[in-house]
Amino acid sequence: MATITKRKVHGHIYYYLVASKRIEGKPRLVLQKYLGRAEDVVRQLEGQPPVPQRVTVGEYGGSRALFAMARRLRLVEWIDQVAPKRDQGLSVGTYMLLAAINRVLAPCSKAQLREWYRSTALYHDLPVRDADLTSQRFWDHMSYLTADQIRAAETALTQHMVKEFGLDLSTVVYDATNFYTWIDTNTPSELAQRGHQKQPRSDLKSIGLALLVTTDFNIPLFHAVYPGNRHDAKEFQSITDELMARRAALQAACDHMTLVYDKGNNSKTNQAAVDASPFHFVGSLKANQVPDLLAIPLPDYQAVPGQPGLLAYRTQREVLDHERTVVITYNEALYLGQWQGELVRLRKLQDRLQHIHRQAMQGRRRPTVAALRQRVATALKNAGPPAREWVQWTVQEPTDPTDRPLFTYRIDHDVMMQWGDTHWGKTILFTDQTAWSTAQIVATYRDAWHVEDTFRDLKQAPWLHWQPQFHWTDQKLRVHGFICVLAVTLAHLLRRECAAAGIDLSLPTLLKDLTTIQEVLWVYPNHTDPQLTLTDRTRRQQHLLDLLAVPLPAAL
Repeated sequence: MATITKRKVHGHIYYYLVASKRIEGKPRLVLQKYLGRAEDVVRQLEGQPPVPQRVTVGEYGGSRALFAMARRLRLVEWIDQVAPKRDQGLSVGTYMLLAAINRVLAPCSKAQLREWYRSTALYHDLPVRDADLTSQRFWDHMSYLTADQIRAAETALTQHMVKEFGLDLSTVVYDATNFYTWIDTNTPSELAQRGHQKQPRSDLKSIGLALLVTTDFNIPLFHAVYPGNRHDAKEFQSITDELMARRAALQAACDHMTLVYDKGNNSKTNQAAVDASPFHFVGSLKANQVPDLLAIPLPDYQAVPGQPGLLAYRTQREVLDHERTVVITYNEALYLGQWQGELVRLRKLQDRLQHIHRQAMQGRRRPTVAALRQRVATALKNAGPPAREWVQWTVQEPTDPTDRPLFTYRIDHDVMMQWGDTHWGKTILFTDQTAWSTAQIVATYRDAWHVEDTFRDLKQAPWLHWQPQFHWTDQKLRVHGFICVLAVTLAHLLRRECAAAGIDLSLPTLLKDLTTIQEVLWVYPNHTDPQLTLTDRTRRQQHLLDLLAVPLPAAL
């Protein structure tokens, strides 16, 4: 029979439920259950819940959903195949996976990854010792990946991903951008260079990132990290062979693949490489490549079916050494937007010229003609085309040597209006898809937003951000780029899976829904077993957990 006994420990009375039986003629204790103090026993008898000693809350839905997606992608396996190490501690692929999940949910430096890991539920799937999560351990394992190994791992991942998820590869989009770095000017680096900066940090060195993504939910198929001072067209030329190799690796998944790219990648050499490849293409041209076509009056344009407010003029023209189908589109909203932007720039130029004029006429020093001309030329150069081409100006020597130089300027409104009528609102497309309708050509080129959207993801906090990026060697910069591309892949595959099941959410909304599903650990005093629960979930959140095969905590 079970009885309640009390024991005194360090001056405090505690109660236990005990039971004993005779075993082989000797009394033996067969049950001992701790009940707590007297007030704990009373509380249990009255049905009152125990008071927790502490409560720990951690992120649950996002980290476990991304881990499940990575397991389906076999991400760790493919990386470990190309970068093996001794069977000691975490593998290279595991470190890359941890860094990629962190890059999706809460980008931070490697020194903060241990603290971030502790705030997630990844320990269910990936138990890791604190000693394995130091920044030095991450950097050590990043060193295992060379540029060739990254390329091999990405090729294997891409082939598996296309087969596993059935990606649509009929249209793919290529583009490039750059990101600033914190590398000191005097630190030698092939990748980190000063060049045209697409982010407002021209004081810093930058590195370039080229991406090939699907129009099927922006899934990356190929990436390359390159020097920040390299022109887009030159980079496109340098990786053409790799693009063709990646297309050949995916040949079984798609016989007809159309490549979309913008005019920044144009050159005769680049186009010759595309022409010689199995790719079809839709690209854009610069105005100076077909200037006569821009003069065609708008009444000769035709409406594009399914594209309200869009007009197009279609013709055949020899472009970049071959005859192509050329389509010029006119969009009224684009026309007004470009005029508005150019007028703002023109107003700033006018303010600058007025300032130069006041200083020349009223300044404490009398400027020389050469110095004044240089200041005006610099102001016009900084304004850029076409605004600088609309300004007529002169700087002349005064009749009296003691007088100041004569500076005059005016805006040529006739030239300005003629430029606007022939250029603004127009986009020039060219393609080898001669059998396509004009509407199909236009719609395919507009798919370029898929890669632009991906770049925007990498440049806007809080999800998927390229920064922080505190690396100062080319090898580490390449691995950092690889981690960011892995993060984009996992995040967009999640979104694609949800959309296929009828939950079509933007990426920020999806990640917010998942990360607000949190794990709550209740720790009680007096040796009571801790309890693990999840926060309340909406119907959509529970649907997401079910859809993405995210299990409930083992204690539930």
